[in-house]
Amino acid sequence: MTSATSESQRTLWQLLGPGIVFAGAAVGVSHLVQSTRAGAVYGLGLIAFIVFANLMKYAAFRFGPHYAAATGRSLLHGYLKQGKWAVALYGLVTVATMFTVQAAVTFLTAGLAIYLFDLSFDAFFVSIALMVFCYGLLAGGSYAWLDKITKIAVALFTVTTLIVTALALGEIPESASVVPPVETFEVADWLFVAALIGWMPSAIDVSVWQSLWTLEKKKSEGVTLREVTLDFHVGYIGSAVLALAFVILGAATFYDRGIELQATAGGFAAQLVGAYQERLGEWSGPLVGLSALLVMFSTTFAVSDGFPRAIAALVENLREERGTTPRERPMFGKVSRDYAAAMLVILVGASVVIATAGTTLKGLVDLATTASFLTAPILSWLNHRAVTSDEVPREAQPSSTLLAVSGISILLQAALAIGWLAIR
Repeated sequence: MTSATSESQRTLWQLLGPGIVFAGAAVGVSHLVQSTRAGAVYGLGLIAFIVFANLMKYAAFRFGPHYAAATGRSLLHGYLKQGKWAVALYGLVTVATMFTVQAAVTFLTAGLAIYLFDLSFDAFFVSIALMVFCYGLLAGGSYAWLDKITKIAVALFTVTTLIVTALALGEIPESASVVPPVETFEVADWLFVAALIGWMPSAIDVSVWQSLWTLEKKKSEGVTLREVTLDFHVGYIGSAVLALAFVILGAATFYDRGIELQATAGGFAAQLVGAYQERLGEWSGPLVGLSALLVMFSTTFAVSDGFPRAIAALVENLREERGTTPRERPMFGKVSRDYAAAMLVILVGASVVIATAGTTLKGLVDLATTASFLTAPILSWLNHRAVTSDEVPREAQPSSTLLAVSGISILLQAALAIGWLAIR
């Protein structure tokens, strides 16, 4: 299918791609764990912060696929045009977070699988097997399999999550106010809000992944800027709605009931499914369990592709800058050797993190989300500069309104990061 193919000749399912993969990556720990924790501890009081985070990061995330569709290059190319320091900064952020992020999402998925299927294996070994499984699928099918599998998983967990949420609405305690209880917040509360915003809907560096996924979609099927924008909105708005759904579920099942969420992956999984069964009935257990497992598997699968793909693209861009890019990249299966090498490094690094710190889920999650919170304004600024550069044709540049929103968002993110440092 070529880029000349009109939108009317394709179904919505065919048009969707990188935006849904983004939703698969985003609707994971930030939603299942952080949003559920928000509802459990604060009722509906943090909904305003979640809406704020999604609005504040909208422009930065949109610029990733926008830049790729307009230029035919990834955001990393846009960073490189701003200077090697920008690429080095992105590389530093990636290296600093990739082991922890991969470990956190994989470990939670493993905990869910162990509980739901009553497995007798240790969570460490299930996590290793899960990463090897994901990497094997990606090495054999690359983006094509990522696209197909993630779209199915996202469709299934969206339907199941919304069904359970609708049924849980009547269980929300009257005390679960939507007014943020900021007057009672202590330092620990504000630090949790920072961690919540850090990955809501995801870390800004995922916008680079979006640009790379858009290029893969463009290469295999051909996409227009309008199609890319539609796809982005479906995934972005969908992930925001699901974040609110998990807050509601957390409030309906845990808030004001004297229940403290477990920190371990297996304990959290058992508590989550058990609580829904208690509030909604035994029938809800399998539905909730299936939704949670699909949420976390899609995240693990997308993350397993995102980091290696970004590292491989980073290496390729640096080679191109030096004029040493080979005419034909050596391949390993259906992926480049750089991609395969990155997968191996991340597999080893994430395994070490799980082995040394994997018993506590909360610490892993808060560390990675806080790092994302602090780097968000810089990466958002880089995205803004990339999409307004001469690399993007004038007719394809974002509107002045969207650029103004981006500028305000960057200032807000910087103010929040400075405020967090002051609190610490």
